Amino acid sequence: MMATAAAVAFIVYSCKARLGQAEAIDLHSHPVQTVDSMFFVQSENGRVKMRVEAPRMEVYEGDTTAFDLFPEGISVYGYAEDGVLETLIKADAARHDRRTETEKWSAFGNVRIRNIVKQETMETDTIYWDQSKKEIYTDSYVKMYSPSGYMQGYGMQSDEMARNSIILRPFDSYGVVVQDTTKVQIDSVNFIGPLGR
Repeated sequence: MMATAAAVAFIVYSCKARLGQAEAIDLHSHPVQTVDSMFFVQSENGRVKMRVEAPRMEVYEGDTTAFDLFPEGISVYGYAEDGVLETLIKADAARHDRRTETEKWSAFGNVRIRNIVKQETMETDTIYWDQSKKEIYTDSYVKMYSPSGYMQGYGMQSDEMARNSIILRPFDSYGVVVQDTTKVQIDSVNFIGPLGR
């Protein structure tokens, strides 16, 4: 019995002698929570206003900052007052800053903003969304395609649904003057189709 106690004491002492101090972990550089296949819906007065989907969300909490990262991409769907899907924003990555005076989102990497109702598509590298002002904007290079033409330039400002987009410093753009008024446009995103019998 005495030999067993001595052997255990020797093992504990020898293991303790080889243990070093663990490296300090910077908790601000590691997420406190990760969510795979993230999906949330924002509604107002019972109507869906926005839907957000992302393959991965990382939540960071610090003493002075709190933000969410979407490192594998994000898709944001904006709905009009009548419930019709109006705006679609996709990007390679995004960040949501939660602990600032104004809550802000930023999306970066192959950002594509599509207003389905107006049939306008914008492409840029970085976009910002200020929720308090209800606007999206960027200082980056922007390309905009619409049924009436093509525009490009630096800087863009619009309402959050991309209904009234303005390129701030346009260059080398062109417009289509003649339009076919008999052309029928089908909204394939919101199209329900014929009812079954």
